[in-house]
Amino acid sequence: MELMTGALRSYPWGSRTKLAELRGKETPTAVPEAEIWFGAHPGDPSCVGGEKLDAKIAADKEGQLGPRVTEQFGGDLPFLLKLLAADEPLSLQAHPSLEQAQDGYAREVSQGMPERDPNRNYKDPNHKPELIVALTEFHALAGFRPLDKTRELFTAMDCEPFDRYLTMIDPDHEEASLRALFTTWITIPRSVRVNLLEAAESSCSEISDRTDWIGDAARCFLELKEIYPDDVGALAALLLNHVVLQPGEAIHLQAGQLHAYMRGMGVEIMANSDNVLRGGLTSKYVDVPELVRVLDFSTLAQPRVDARTHDGVTDYPVTVPDFILSKHELDTSDLVADCDGPAVVLCTAGEAHSGEISLTPGMAAWIPASDPAHTFRGEPGTQVFFARV
Repeated sequence: MELMTGALRSYPWGSRTKLAELRGKETPTAVPEAEIWFGAHPGDPSCVGGEKLDAKIAADKEGQLGPRVTEQFGGDLPFLLKLLAADEPLSLQAHPSLEQAQDGYAREVSQGMPERDPNRNYKDPNHKPELIVALTEFHALAGFRPLDKTRELFTAMDCEPFDRYLTMIDPDHEEASLRALFTTWITIPRSVRVNLLEAAESSCSEISDRTDWIGDAARCFLELKEIYPDDVGALAALLLNHVVLQPGEAIHLQAGQLHAYMRGMGVEIMANSDNVLRGGLTSKYVDVPELVRVLDFSTLAQPRVDARTHDGVTDYPVTVPDFILSKHELDTSDLVADCDGPAVVLCTAGEAHSGEISLTPGMAAWIPASDPAHTFRGEPGTQVFFARV
């Protein structure tokens, strides 16, 4: 086991204070800090023992990953763990399935697109299911809302330009209705889009003082409209679940589910991928046909994960083989980090100890498969996350 130095990523939507304060810094950072990556993605691998983790794994796959993980995932670490902090909304986005990612990556390679081309959709041939656990109150748009509720929202808005779109909403044919409505909105001429956004702004202002979920949806739209005045992503937000997580609560998103994180800080784990298809709320490249091709237009009634807590341990069950994540309050019980593959232990509060390793918030330890069974202990208030395959 060794200390792991995460790769710090700066994006405009990040925060000058959230990750800094987590790590004990008293002054805001010069640039927004958005993510710290703990993993072996070639785009920005972590360092372990002064060596890039992807190179360390390549030199000793079975020692670092173990036989099961090496065989199952082709010698690659299958997950990427992150600290994420947002003061502004991330782009409206979805991620491809494994088959879609493999096809898309091969296609762009055959076209000769450079790895760092800003117009490239597929950075790698992997899918990107993800789970985010809130460390602070965390606001997100997650998955298409059931259409009977969207009809209820549009009716409450009482916005005449939306009347024609109400006729497209058929709760008995949700996927077809959402495909038709979303593709219509994302491709309408700019002048029509601007008029529709302005009409929606006026209507949402009228109902933004409501204390129910409709008021939440209206305020969410108004927030996005203020930041991105002419962006179709604000319209799309009217079709999505607006979720507010409290610390310890989580969202799990599968391939093709449209989403956007809005603000807050959390621990995120995903398959080892950086593939993002964007649809708005961004200045980056937006490929509408490719986004529509990978989108899952089924609805998501409940984006939250049914977390299970016992003896200071919270498990977040997911349906993918790439990762497992659990949260541990070390004043309640020790963490025995024992598994047949690699693991990462990330500290988010207090101070965790195992042998000569001490972790404070923002620090992580890499546990290779060849060196399992480490016990972490901590004083009251110490919290760590345990990521493994």
